[in-house]
Amino acid sequence: MTYPTPILPLKLEDISFEAGGKRLIKDLNCTFDAEPRSVIIGPNGAGKSLFLKICHGLISPHTGHVRWNDANEKSVRLNQAMMLQRPVMLRRSVSANIHYPLKLRKIPKSERNTLVEDALTQAGIARLRDHPARVLSIGEQQKLALARVWALKPQVLFLDEPTASLDPAATHAVEEIIRAIHAQGTKIIMTTHDLAQAKRIADEILFMFRGRLLERSPAASFFEKPENDLAQAFVKGELLWWRLGKANRRNTDKQTNT
Repeated sequence: MTYPTPILPLKLEDISFEAGGKRLIKDLNCTFDAEPRSVIIGPNGAGKSLFLKICHGLISPHTGHVRWNDANEKSVRLNQAMMLQRPVMLRRSVSANIHYPLKLRKIPKSERNTLVEDALTQAGIARLRDHPARVLSIGEQQKLALARVWALKPQVLFLDEPTASLDPAATHAVEEIIRAIHAQGTKIIMTTHDLAQAKRIADEILFMFRGRLLERSPAASFFEKPENDLAQAFVKGELLWWRLGKANRRNTDKQTNT
């Protein structure tokens, strides 16, 4: 897919975020380009979801800058999307949930109909087009949320733990849709707690721990041999806070609160 004005690359420069007197994101710097599927991993509390929300613009950093290639605020807003763990379903039918955001963008009705049908088919939920969206199973709602994204055709899609509550069959179906969305030209930036899923989806891995980005590398080399010692422990399934030891844990906690 060719976009008139690419909004990528996305650059995060010296990003920090605070809440409750604690720095939850610390001095984060990175750049996202268009091609690779970027998957962010790390233990609970690492700051993965906050990272995505700052990128998307849902929250603002306390320090630092989020810079898109296209400086036009409206263009950036219209060309990127974010899907949360439990996406919001409108009190409408499945097809109407896809029609509505297209209507807001003033896309002609005839074109909307084509986009909606294509999205329903690609997501495997065409048979549900007339069902109320809020009575769908969690897995079907995730597919519908991805169908909405499919119809909007964003340049960038942020996904926060999109299969966290799904069984293996539903997880497989959602992953297939994510791959298809990427294949149509959308950049994927995604968090997951599932290392097996990260191996299946990622082209590159970003490892976070206590608000810091500690390692970024191609997925194959990361899972073969992470460079960071905390990343090595995480991949092995070790309990990172115990592995650090009491002395190091105290030092890390001091850094967290600075």
